[in-house]
Amino acid sequence: MPLAMNRDVFITCAVTGAGDTVSKSSHVPITPKQIAQSAIDAAKAGAAVVHCHVRDPETGAASRRNDLYKEVTDRIRSADVDVVLNLTAGMGGDLIFGNVESPLPLNPKGTDMAGATERVSHVAECLPEICTLDCGTMNFNLGDYVMTNTPAMLRAMAKKMTDLGVRPEIEAFDTGHLWFAKQLAEEGLIEDPVLIQLCMGIPWGAPDDLNTFMAMVNNVPQSWTFSAFSIGRNAMAYPAAAVLAGGNVRVGLEDNLFVGKGQLATNAQLVEKVVQVVEGMGARIIGPEDVRKKLKLTKR
Repeated sequence: MPLAMNRDVFITCAVTGAGDTVSKSSHVPITPKQIAQSAIDAAKAGAAVVHCHVRDPETGAASRRNDLYKEVTDRIRSADVDVVLNLTAGMGGDLIFGNVESPLPLNPKGTDMAGATERVSHVAECLPEICTLDCGTMNFNLGDYVMTNTPAMLRAMAKKMTDLGVRPEIEAFDTGHLWFAKQLAEEGLIEDPVLIQLCMGIPWGAPDDLNTFMAMVNNVPQSWTFSAFSIGRNAMAYPAAAVLAGGNVRVGLEDNLFVGKGQLATNAQLVEKVVQVVEGMGARIIGPEDVRKKLKLTKR
């Protein structure tokens, strides 16, 4: 396919995630105040969108508490910088089997299964401009953990998001997830303009080699807006690949802890690095207002 570089790029910063990264870097924000401040710093560094999870303030573990989301949302909205708010709705689909010989009963440690209404309750309360929809089920990393998102669950969540006037960001971890996203669009459960995030290199979804990445890109309808990222050692190389392929960029401590070899990063430092890469390629970084116009977002 011909080169179709994106000349107007927006950056999403994934601020903290739900993974066990707190013990690996002191820069990973935990409390609502820390998460909000890190998001604000990322926005000042050039991120047009901040993608936020919340964590238990005492343990640092992933959380779905609405009060924590509300505090993060309020702090970001009252800041002296504008940014598009994107809240995760990926929690509540965590299934951990017992073991290889006795898969049932499920392991209560880590299993967290919730219904569609509960999974988007914080979205209904906080009304962000964007929230994520992980568009499929997959083996996720190691052990007996399965990220669970059934077709019926995804249809119900997508409808609730659309009815709330919140733009779903489809997170696609493999080509089948893109296939189902197209089905959601065909059924009218997600509306134009469709926003999609290509999540590369997460075991055991789509690997982040360029052949697989371009297979993902080539399955994104031309009218859709896409962004892409990889995790770990390739995270800081992927912005260039995403822009060259016609997409936008995501970085952040959810995906990668380092700005260089052995150099632990803050979210703002990751964003600053990507700004240099994108502008060095001859593209322009666009801000939150341009993103709102592009994606027809409702600012609240």
